[in-house]
Amino acid sequence: MAFILPLVLVVLAIGLVLSTIKIVPQGFEFTVERFGRYTRSLHPGITILTPFVDRIGRRVNMMEQVMEVPRQEVITKDNVTVQVDAIVFIQVIDAAASVYKVANLNQAVIQLVMTNLRTVVGALDLDEVLSKRELINSRLLTALDAATEPWGMKAARVEIKDLQPPPDITNAMTRQMKAERERRAVITEADGEKQAQITRSEGAKQAAVLEAEGRRQAAFLDAEARERQAEAEAAATASVSEAIEKGSIQAINYFIAQRYVDAFAKLASSPQQRTVIVPADFAALAGTLGGISELAKTFGVVPPGAGAPPPPPEPSQRSRKGEGGAAPMTSGSPQPAQSFRS
Repeated sequence: MAFILPLVLVVLAIGLVLSTIKIVPQGFEFTVERFGRYTRSLHPGITILTPFVDRIGRRVNMMEQVMEVPRQEVITKDNVTVQVDAIVFIQVIDAAASVYKVANLNQAVIQLVMTNLRTVVGALDLDEVLSKRELINSRLLTALDAATEPWGMKAARVEIKDLQPPPDITNAMTRQMKAERERRAVITEADGEKQAQITRSEGAKQAAVLEAEGRRQAAFLDAEARERQAEAEAAATASVSEAIEKGSIQAINYFIAQRYVDAFAKLASSPQQRTVIVPADFAALAGTLGGISELAKTFGVVPPGAGAPPPPPEPSQRSRKGEGGAAPMTSGSPQPAQSFRS
């Protein structure tokens, strides 16, 4: 019995120490109640309470917490029922207010978000609900902050987690999206064809302009060439006229032979000509060419490789030709013609 009393005293002393010395972990705050009344809050660290008078009331989590809002059906402004759920990020900033001014903080926050979610979504059309989530989030956050401020809590973020329209609305939206994309594709293709036609037209225009410019330049060059040819012919005609005035018969022969050869060349080179008429006797032509050579020698111009013209046929040869029944021909008399069909 002598050892029981000291043992009891030791146990009571250990219990007293444990009840008066409190250690608050980081991220939490403890409320202190004296005879059931809130007196103060304990911050992280070690604290000594008054024995038999003070006690720990509530242990409050001061860290940011994530709460899930259950899925619910909400009717939009255009009478479409959608299923919506959300998540809320909250943080307690006043431990005493969060435990003594509201009975169940988490349940109160969830119910508050659900009611405000129906209000915000009900004021928007379906298209706005699907495309303006940031607007919904900001409105919910504003309403939640105003309502939870007396509770010593701050809403950090409110996010719409999922939006599910009815299946028939989803199918209609899919068809609408497909039709819109097809319309855009047709418009894009039409714009491409339009630009291609414009480009081809511009190219044809530039080609026509360049072709016209080329024809203009060619006509200019042709006119210049004809002008030079006319000047050359005028100079040649003047030379022949001067020679004629000086009494040279070779100049006349040269002029006539040139015209004769040119006319015969044109007649022979015509694509529509099937019959070519040539003189039966080329002696007169040879004599004319001889006259041209003499004229060239007179003016001091001898073409390279040019020799003396062939002599005219002998009278005896002409007589022998005449014996065959043909009349004798002279260079000055008209010549019979022979026809050759091509």
